[in-house]
Amino acid sequence: MKFEKKNYINALFGFYGELLTTKQRDYLQYYFEDDYSIVEIAEVETISRQAVSDNIKRAIEQLEKYEYVLHLMKDFQARSAIENQVRDYIEMHYNEDIQLKQLVSQLMAHEIED
Repeated sequence: MKFEKKNYINALFGFYGELLTTKQRDYLQYYFEDDYSIVEIAEVETISRQAVSDNIKRAIEQLEKYEYVLHLMKDFQARSAIENQVRDYIEMHYNEDIQLKQLVSQLMAHEIED
């Protein structure tokens, strides 16, 4: 699997991982976070390589389906880009305005906490 695809799946896993079954989460964690091979996962879980492969494939399809319907990652990335533009604009035009910087930081932090 290509590096970009792995990063994409890891990001989706961060947004939607809790919606997967426990086994799907475990297999994806082994495969993407712990960098286990399918053979190693099969040995740890004492199941066939095909079962591991099928579960990983279904889990990835689920993650992609959730993103297709809910757009959480896409919306987060769009918001992050706008936040960066706001910060850059403030740095360029209102660099001395400490209160503005604090208010914007609070606003951005509040959105993340919700």
